[in-house]
Amino acid sequence: MILLPAIDILDGKAVRLVRGDFAQQTTYDSDPLEAARRWVDDGARTLHIVDLDGARSGTPANLTHVERIARTLEVPVQLGGGLRTPAALEAAALSGAARLIVGTAALHDAEFLEAALERYGERLVVSLDARGGLLAAAGWTEDTALQVTSVREQLQRRGVSRFVFSSIERDGMLSGPDIDGARAFADGLQGSFVYSGGIGALADLQALAELRAPRLEGVIVGKAIYERRFGVGEAQQLLDAASGGG
Repeated sequence: MILLPAIDILDGKAVRLVRGDFAQQTTYDSDPLEAARRWVDDGARTLHIVDLDGARSGTPANLTHVERIARTLEVPVQLGGGLRTPAALEAAALSGAARLIVGTAALHDAEFLEAALERYGERLVVSLDARGGLLAAAGWTEDTALQVTSVREQLQRRGVSRFVFSSIERDGMLSGPDIDGARAFADGLQGSFVYSGGIGALADLQALAELRAPRLEGVIVGKAIYERRFGVGEAQQLLDAASGGG
């Protein structure tokens, strides 16, 4: 398992939201590149970037920052936020993103998903974000009545093999991960996923590692590392040890 430091970009700054609420934000770095450099210097192997302006508006708005990060630092980045059209995906790919994260556009537009899978293959990741086990859409701003696991199964049948599973009610709360949700998401999954939401201590990472879920390939962490609850390097060492990778 790998640790993926989160860099959420809003108005050109690295911020963190609470439970996906744009009204509850904290700015940590005026330049997202500085946050990215700090995490890489501390041992990050991959970065998770979200264009929050893009998630809210439906069109990527911070690709210049993504390109600066991708070109300056020698680690792959995965990018989400506003990637809802073929043109947006192409622009994100050209910015240097190694993996491209799409949301509910993958569910609602079969032609879009089919074309994206054909063009990008395993570079394409679908993010399924949940409140109480139900899918949230439009950059977390809209709730649905769809069970996340049912949506995952539907997308699997259409060829998706990489996912991000986010627990919105835990996001930014430092209250611990949704272990039951992660276990349910892993059950029956064909492919792999990365978990996000609620990580506040090294013990939370240990709890996820102890699921022994081979489909869980990484954990996204944001607020905990910005607030120095633990370091990126020590967290990665823990995950390496738990998975026998170091």
